[in-house]
Amino acid sequence: MKNFCVAVTLATALIGGAFVGSAIAAPPTVVPSPGYDARLQEQRAALQRAEAQRRYEPVYRRPHKPHRRTPR
Repeated sequence: MKNFCVAVTLATALIGGAFVGSAIAAPPTVVPSPGYDARLQEQRAALQRAEAQRRYEPVYRRPHKPHRRTPR
């Protein structure tokens, strides 16, 4: 009986180790993609060009009213 339990434990460890090895692999979203990187750089360059061309208009500010100097 003791040999049987050792065999089952050993088999479970070997089968579990096989599944752990495949879980360590990186998913496809983590692997760098040259096409995605090129599009990202293109987008960033376009945003920088748009920022350089944008003109900021001054904000309208209300004229300040003078404070009353006489007590009520």
